[in-house]
Amino acid sequence: MRGGVDLERVATQVWDDLAITPDERRVAGPIVRRVAQKQRELDAELAEVTTNWRLERIGAVERCVLRMAAAELSIGETPPRVVIQEAVTLAERFGSAASAKFVNGVLDALARRMVRM
Repeated sequence: MRGGVDLERVATQVWDDLAITPDERRVAGPIVRRVAQKQRELDAELAEVTTNWRLERIGAVERCVLRMAAAELSIGETPPRVVIQEAVTLAERFGSAASAKFVNGVLDALARRMVRM
């Protein structure tokens, strides 16, 4: 979707366009960097808990939300339940109620697998 453009560059452009505050950037920055630097590892972790779904078959919105949440879970600074709830809210807002349920189930399994819950 980003046409090969570096994820951190895309994030910065979006943040500039939307006038995202420095405080919000400080929270989001490490998550974006983790996704950019560790996408393969995050995808492998997600693949372990999406046994009936190949990651490339999951919708773009859901896949992006799952990657961001997996990155935040791996950082470990935010309580897992908060990460999951925020991801579910994003999935429902930009996807559907079914997306939200799917994201909830995947992230619950991922958090348990990461022994964070």
